[in-house]
Amino acid sequence: MKRFFKRLVGTLLFSVVFTAGFVSFSHLFVKHNTLTKAREEWDNLTSSFFVEAVETTELSPTPVVAKQEEKLADNISIEAPHIKQLPELPRGCEVTSLAMLLQHAKISVDKMELASNIKKDLTPYEKKDGKTFFGNPHKGFIGNMYTYSEPGYGVYHEPIAELANTYLPGRITNLTGKDFNEVMKSLNEDKPVWIITNTTFAPLDASYFETFHTPDGEIPITMKEHSVLVTGYDTEYIYFNNPLTDEKYSKASRDRFIDAWKQMGSQAITYKD
Repeated sequence: MKRFFKRLVGTLLFSVVFTAGFVSFSHLFVKHNTLTKAREEWDNLTSSFFVEAVETTELSPTPVVAKQEEKLADNISIEAPHIKQLPELPRGCEVTSLAMLLQHAKISVDKMELASNIKKDLTPYEKKDGKTFFGNPHKGFIGNMYTYSEPGYGVYHEPIAELANTYLPGRITNLTGKDFNEVMKSLNEDKPVWIITNTTFAPLDASYFETFHTPDGEIPITMKEHSVLVTGYDTEYIYFNNPLTDEKYSKASRDRFIDAWKQMGSQAITYKD
């Protein structure tokens, strides 16, 4: 390399002309043959350099870590308290199922306390021109929870989650609107799930639905609306504690149960540690 540059420098004649403070180079003479040879040697040198540089700086592939899907058990069964809503709360399935969930979390509370504390929508019931005017279950319990002799309906996930959070601050997880797999994930973590369904645990025909005209707009409802605490599943069935039955564990067809749950808005609430 030193001999190469020495030979190249020896072929260059420099004439430096200084004009108005600027330096310019003029009369640069290079013998044609020597310059051609120098250029070839330079090209060979630089070509070799970049080839070697690319070879020695080749990047190692970045390992790609595949996201692992959480493996769900084929079957799950959770031991959870079973509480009956009757005779005290004919329309109290939602707060009774919430009492089961909270008691599973070791919270000392009963259905009557929850019935008293749940937010209420006091919009009066009225039938007019063939339409039903009533409250909004997304805002609070509507009607009378304690007797069928007066109009009433129920309550949906928002007021239930709000009430549950007063007993388990920061620990309530609202799964509403998510896929049923999220419910199953919670069950895999030994956490039962409060849900809204209907009393048949299967999709209902459209004839079972009507419309409530509320201060917030029209809301489709069914008088078969119901709430239970989901406690397990297997490949064929969903298992749950039903506040309307004497038996601790009830079951329904897995697919039909999930479809009924979706039909009622995929409402679900659980808790975390």
